[in-house]
Amino acid sequence: MNAITDSFVPMQRINRWNGIIFLTSINLVTFLILPVYICYFKVHASEIALFVFYVLATSFSITMGYHRFFAHSTFKAGPVMEFLLLFFGAATFEGSALKWSSFHRRHHQYTDTELDPHNIKKGFFFAHMGWILFWKHAPNYDNVKDLQKMVLVIHQHRHYQAWAIVSGVILPLLVGALTGHMFGAFLWSVVVRMTFVFHSAFFINSFAHTFGSRPYDRHSSAKDNWLGALLTNGEGYHNFHHRFPQDYRNGIRWYHWDPTKWMIWSLSRVGMVRNLRRTSIAQIIQARLAPQG
Repeated sequence: MNAITDSFVPMQRINRWNGIIFLTSINLVTFLILPVYICYFKVHASEIALFVFYVLATSFSITMGYHRFFAHSTFKAGPVMEFLLLFFGAATFEGSALKWSSFHRRHHQYTDTELDPHNIKKGFFFAHMGWILFWKHAPNYDNVKDLQKMVLVIHQHRHYQAWAIVSGVILPLLVGALTGHMFGAFLWSVVVRMTFVFHSAFFINSFAHTFGSRPYDRHSSAKDNWLGALLTNGEGYHNFHHRFPQDYRNGIRWYHWDPTKWMIWSLSRVGMVRNLRRTSIAQIIQARLAPQG
């Protein structure tokens, strides 16, 4: 298996029209067509059930899979779980796990600098989605050499479009056809679901670097915010995460809303994942008490 060897080049200002048209289209359909559909057509239970399933499967594949498993290696998983995370992660149309992890590791390494792909200092919109729509970025795969040893990760990366179309479009349409509601499945489980999951993921880069507190590292723009956690499957406790990215948790208190943490822990109880990494209490206390001037 040949290694992926793309080298880093600075981001370049460019209108990425494919992405602009795609994101504009799904947002317009969600906010203009969906209300009309709800008002004038009967929404069937099968459409809602499939929508809920796809929202959960794809959003957790980003927060639990792309983020905490592939990008940060906070736990280990077997081939079945790895495949499911890659399969439904591809359905989000957020890129391959290899590319996503490369950008994310660069974000952690160069947070709030010119080398940060979605530097919040360039503005809320830039961090939210402008960095995708109006800038061309080249990943440096030198920072994901560990992932290049994973056969499924490389296969998903090299055949990403096929993975994404099968998991994100063909499968929900097939289920919709079998239940007699193919258009409803397309509207809810493809278009609306993509819009919802896209913005949830985007909020981690924008909202979680703008609003909240910084109890662990006041030098980082990453912030802890309970509302951000609600919007992002628990990723809103972002100051803790940036201080301790190796921890499988983002919200460390029992009352912190972090369903991704609960999902990982629950799967570990049934042997689907293992070796969950946690920051010691001593390290957490030390970070809280350290001078933050």
